[in-house]
Amino acid sequence: MIHIKSFVFNAFQENTYILYDETKQGIIIDPGCQMHAERGILDNFIEKEEIQLVHLLNTHCHLDHVFGNLYFQKNYDLKLAIHQADVPVLASCSSLAKMYNLAPYDESTADIFLEEGQQITFGNTILEILHLPGHAPGHVAFINHAEKFIIGGDVIFKGSIGRTDFPMCNHEDLMNSIKNKLFLLPDDYVIYTGHGQPTTIGVEKISNPFLK
Repeated sequence: MIHIKSFVFNAFQENTYILYDETKQGIIIDPGCQMHAERGILDNFIEKEEIQLVHLLNTHCHLDHVFGNLYFQKNYDLKLAIHQADVPVLASCSSLAKMYNLAPYDESTADIFLEEGQQITFGNTILEILHLPGHAPGHVAFINHAEKFIIGGDVIFKGSIGRTDFPMCNHEDLMNSIKNKLFLLPDDYVIYTGHGQPTTIGVEKISNPFLK
């Protein structure tokens, strides 16, 4: 059984996820922990649950999702894995943090590049990578078919969709990613989103006002 623990961090109310299974191996996705206290919350949870983290993953590299990348690279000896198309997005975070006066921000760089169809494994768990550009050029989702869930980042939310008014976004790409890729998954798959509460494929197909 896979445990999915979410934490809401930073001024953007971003969802950071730790996943682990019965083996106690686990992964962290989108560490948005900006402040020392937020990082301490994660440290305490990892220690309490005796989790051995083996992967550090970004669904995409907008600033609110990457504040804690370097912390986990250094303190947990993890390699950062992103889609190659998001390299310029990650590189832009330092200037954005200065522009918005968001300190501290510790700049990170990718160690590993993810590709669609690739599998991420930890313990007895397999996640499949799906490339869903639009909100960011290298946006990916992590899908577990055995337990029917998606760690979806900012592609789609409960009753909404990811923004496309940022640099390097593309609305047409986002709509294609949702309608022609994400929505090919079964209706009962749960989507754990980058902000807000989880939803399902089926609910968003019939009720999301941005997809009518």
